[in-house]
Amino acid sequence: LRQDGRILVEPTNADLIEATGGTTRMESGVHDLVVVGAGPAGLAAAVYAASEGLRTTVLERNVSGGQAGESSHIRNFLGFTWGIGGQDFAYRACEQAWLFGANMVFSQEVVELSPGPSGFCVRVADGREIATRAVLLAPGIAWRRLDVPRLEALIGMGVFYGAAASEARAMKGKNVCIVGAGNSAGQAAQHLAQHARSVTILVRGSGLTDSMSRYLVSEIEQTHNITIRTGVEVVDGGGEDYLSEVVIRDRATGAEETLAASALFVMIGGEPHTGWLAGTVQRDEKGYIVTGNDLVSGDLACGRWPLDRPPAHLETSLPGVFAAGDVRHGSVKRVASAVGEGSIAVQLLHQYLAAEHGATIAD
Repeated sequence: LRQDGRILVEPTNADLIEATGGTTRMESGVHDLVVVGAGPAGLAAAVYAASEGLRTTVLERNVSGGQAGESSHIRNFLGFTWGIGGQDFAYRACEQAWLFGANMVFSQEVVELSPGPSGFCVRVADGREIATRAVLLAPGIAWRRLDVPRLEALIGMGVFYGAAASEARAMKGKNVCIVGAGNSAGQAAQHLAQHARSVTILVRGSGLTDSMSRYLVSEIEQTHNITIRTGVEVVDGGGEDYLSEVVIRDRATGAEETLAASALFVMIGGEPHTGWLAGTVQRDEKGYIVTGNDLVSGDLACGRWPLDRPPAHLETSLPGVFAAGDVRHGSVKRVASAVGEGSIAVQLLHQYLAAEHGATIAD
């Protein structure tokens, strides 16, 4: 719900599906573009592709808008002077893509990509397939796990991977811990500090300046109820039915300390959703998709590019398949960068479709 441009109630996933006409149905026939992933890169590509006449379908395993959708407050996105909530960002982008004609398909995980008679065949988990002339891979990344058994048992009961913005009001007057040193962790700390009694940021390294934007570091340092603990790691924790404590260890001395905590938000980087692409497109040693010039030069080149022409900037080792956003090797892990890559990808797709199919829009 909006009033004078201000968000009064954050949209839910159900709201998003209803507002965008989102469904689990896939349209038949040959598509111009299938976008895998509805994060910032995928949504930007869907908006521009659909608005320019490409028959576009977006396949998303969830409906979250990627990691950006889990961010409590994005402050440094161009044009949003006072920032924007991650859920609202995803809501607006999905709605915009749908209004331009993109087919938004949620809760459908893509499990296979293969060449097909019209270009490519994309298969989802229930066995259904969709034919398309081109593909944009933007499946994003998943949060790395702490792998602490007692904490893993409390996921959703005080332990959260991601910012979990919907939990902020429930933290009123409570002690909260955040694990992470990136912008997502900083944004979550600022948001939670408006409700919680105290917020403690737990950092494995020596500080925040190497991994967090300067404006966030400055704001955190000026917020009276945020404490930064450096050189520590989470080794245990627990609670009967809900999290009540977190155990941290000093990495230099080995000394352990128990902190009272009603919630633990874990944001320690991600792993790309690319396991299903093994053997299909070239990935680096961490699973990120290799694109463009990296395919034919440097340490990542392995002779897999099959054509005489050079690969386009965001093109993968499978011509006609592009990648954008966090999942791409060498990408800048920022919302604006992902949106930019998704937008650029559409121009590259037009060039590819014109060369391979003699047209850039659906027949």
